[in-house]
Amino acid sequence: MLSILIPTYNTDITDLVQSICEQAHRARITFELIFCEDASYLQTEKNVQLLGNTNVKRLINATNLGRTATRSKLADNATYSWLLFLDADVALPSINFIENYVSHLKLSHDIIHGGVSYLKNGNHNSALRHRYGLQREAQLAKVRLKKPYYIISQNILVKKEIFLKLNTIESNRYGLDNIFSYQIFKQGYDVQHIDNPVIHQGLEKNDVFLKKSSQAIETLIYYEENGLMAQDFTRLQKSYLTLKKYRGVLIFRVTIGKGIKYIEKNLMSKKPSLLLFDLYRLHHYITLKENA
Repeated sequence: MLSILIPTYNTDITDLVQSICEQAHRARITFELIFCEDASYLQTEKNVQLLGNTNVKRLINATNLGRTATRSKLADNATYSWLLFLDADVALPSINFIENYVSHLKLSHDIIHGGVSYLKNGNHNSALRHRYGLQREAQLAKVRLKKPYYIISQNILVKKEIFLKLNTIESNRYGLDNIFSYQIFKQGYDVQHIDNPVIHQGLEKNDVFLKKSSQAIETLIYYEENGLMAQDFTRLQKSYLTLKKYRGVLIFRVTIGKGIKYIEKNLMSKKPSLLLFDLYRLHHYITLKENA
């Protein structure tokens, strides 16, 4: 009935897998759980212990392929027609997490997104990632339904045949959730959002998250230029087009450029501003676009 798929890299997933299996057995469903070590070199011995469970299978990538390509490998090896993708660095806040998804299997949806949540208190070294997640990503289903095609792929239930059609881009880049979401929109698949979140625990430090955010923008522009992404799908793109419409691109770029060191200092602090984060990202996007 259900294939539960987890790409992992240097992460101990024993607690997560134990919780999933306990819930799946309690729900009395036919299931398999497959995890794929993406050329991991840490925690692998702990994860090997999971193979004592007959429902659990393990795949190994000899070289690091990245999460997107690893998901395709997991999907190709899945037995059942419904795939539940979870990231390795999440926890299940509800004892009914699996049952909540199972109750939607017979409905006429192509993709079901459960959402993501964050602990209220975070480490100051990860303040930027924590604040962004808490304020931008941790949304109730009724809010997410206003823009149904925006998907955070660390917690989605999707039909196997549809996932294999959507997940055709397998480059090892950051920011591919935007591309995946656009493909869902372009193909017109039916997306349902429910309140069945995971807790995102593996938060990057401020400098790492800022670097990955910049790399995600580079990914966005790369797929724009190759005709695989619309020019106006994300909020970032729309902000740029608005500035361009009113001929404000140059003045924005120069003004924000003068204060970029101050902005970076704030984003590395214990209390980063998401407004400044937005301006920083838009400045980086404009710089890349104007220099392309």
